[in-house]
Amino acid sequence: MTKALHDGLVIPAHPLALTAERILDERRQRALTRYYMAAGAGGVAVGVHSTQFEIRDKEVGLFEPVLRLAAEEVDRAELGRPFLKIAGICGPTEQALAEADIAVGLGYDAGLASMGGLRDWTEAQHLRRIEQIARRIPVIGFYLQPSVGGRVFSYDFWRQLADIPGVVAIKMAPFNRYQTIDVVRAVCSSSRRDEIALYTGNDDNIVADLLTTYRFMVAGQLVEKVIVGGLLGHWAVWTHKAVELLEQIKQIRGDAAVAREWLTRNIEVTDSNAAFFDPAHGFAGCIPGIHEVLRRQGLMAGRWCLNPHEELSPGQMEEIDRVYRAYPNLHDDAFVKEHLAEWLAD
Repeated sequence: MTKALHDGLVIPAHPLALTAERILDERRQRALTRYYMAAGAGGVAVGVHSTQFEIRDKEVGLFEPVLRLAAEEVDRAELGRPFLKIAGICGPTEQALAEADIAVGLGYDAGLASMGGLRDWTEAQHLRRIEQIARRIPVIGFYLQPSVGGRVFSYDFWRQLADIPGVVAIKMAPFNRYQTIDVVRAVCSSSRRDEIALYTGNDDNIVADLLTTYRFMVAGQLVEKVIVGGLLGHWAVWTHKAVELLEQIKQIRGDAAVAREWLTRNIEVTDSNAAFFDPAHGFAGCIPGIHEVLRRQGLMAGRWCLNPHEELSPGQMEEIDRVYRAYPNLHDDAFVKEHLAEWLAD
């Protein structure tokens, strides 16, 4: 796992396929996992925001079944290459440890430890929670933007988190350059900096994040760090093209000069993300936006979410139409059409 994680991977945040009755659509849930593997992704993150946090509700009871389905498909595939199974881990310490134990039992490689929903906790309490989770399963830290349930953490918090044995990566998704720099600088200042892989979750700056070399002076030594890959809800769609994108970036990363075309590409990807993730309405339509793209491709039967009130925002459908027309170079409809029948087969 370690080498693959540090080489840099496309890791989609796995959505949840439902029927019109809002019941788990097992056939299409399996098809999604097959799609991500076939598209060349390096893993999937299951039980995260894109999988819908409501899977943890007692009356829904889908956390373990959904993690199990993905694990079964990955294990059955025998890809002959690394494909990481990452479990979303949420809630107070007792809940988080229980979820970590489920993930370990299903053969998951790491846990993406969300700190959302714990706004009244001190940074010290958060660090103790991460330490305990890391004793059960390798941890990917997660800087979640405040607008969707996260909070701002200090540089010192990330500096201490980087020192925790068992933290193997950090996903940065504050959608904020200052806060992203805090994390990278903190990791560079840690003696464990070479043990921690950095991943972008900044949907508003994906390409630029992946192209940037961060450089800091640490105790008189010049230290460099790059963001090697992405763990993204955005990469739950058009995944085949996302894999191509990351491979192209790897080939030019470190060059003395980067073509201006890459700055334009960054804007194209961000513009597409805005249609899917709906920042115009505080990201209210982000999950239905992902579902709509997958519905158009035939991977999902509909946009249904566990919360019946969760739907596309006004004008969002038109925005998705627009980016489809504007950026045909970014979608993988032809790839999905070619293989859809085999992914949907029992």
